[in-house]
Amino acid sequence: MTLLEAVAITLAGLGAGTVNAVVGSGTLITFPVLLAFGYDPLVANMSNNLGLVPGSVSGSLGYRQELVGESRRLLRLGVAALLGGALGACLLLWLPPSAFRAIVPAFVALAIGLVAVQPWLSSWLARRRPVVTGPVAGRSEPAHPEPTSDAAFVFPALVLAGAYGGYFGAGQGILYIAILAIALPISLQRANALKNVLGALVNLVAGLVFIVSGAPIDWRIVALVALGATIGGQLGAHVGRRLSPMTLRAIIIVVGCVAFWRLIG
Repeated sequence: MTLLEAVAITLAGLGAGTVNAVVGSGTLITFPVLLAFGYDPLVANMSNNLGLVPGSVSGSLGYRQELVGESRRLLRLGVAALLGGALGACLLLWLPPSAFRAIVPAFVALAIGLVAVQPWLSSWLARRRPVVTGPVAGRSEPAHPEPTSDAAFVFPALVLAGAYGGYFGAGQGILYIAILAIALPISLQRANALKNVLGALVNLVAGLVFIVSGAPIDWRIVALVALGATIGGQLGAHVGRRLSPMTLRAIIIVVGCVAFWRLIG
């Protein structure tokens, strides 16, 4: 690995950590960079998965005020995320590498589509939220209904989304936000905070499955992505929400289109 590659991968991790804390889809930054340097897609995917774990944890800490009062709900939803992440990782290992290489372009296209429609999706979801004010980090937020008021489909839906995250993961954060905002009587900001925790759990359990199974992991990639993503998680939580959503979304879509072109080329 050259110095240029190391710097580029670290910066990609920084961008991914920032984007994941704010929107999701950070894999659309790191994965194309790894492909551009000639890494095998399967190795790049598994190494990137592990590397993004510290960034998700960092982003979750940055959103800790929005997580106040959510411990019981997080325990329940976390089980769904862990089950899904383990399932997705096992599928990645059990299915032949050719299946991953054939499916990934479709996953990248799906992630790009989710990023593109996210403003309209968020607007629609916001109109569905009942507002009962309560102080959270100086803002008016919905109160904390008991987890028993959550829609019944949230657990299986998160298992499926977690399986996608454990298998590939680009755009998984947007899936989590959509599911949580529809199924739970909470604000989008709180859903985003929960999303960061769920993403960390999915990536962590998937990474553990990869390690235990002896899967090919490039630990240089893991370390560099983790370094950048950890810093990016804090930037995303504290600064990223002030960035222009349109600019951020445009960057993700462009990078994703480049990845899609490389995968099908």
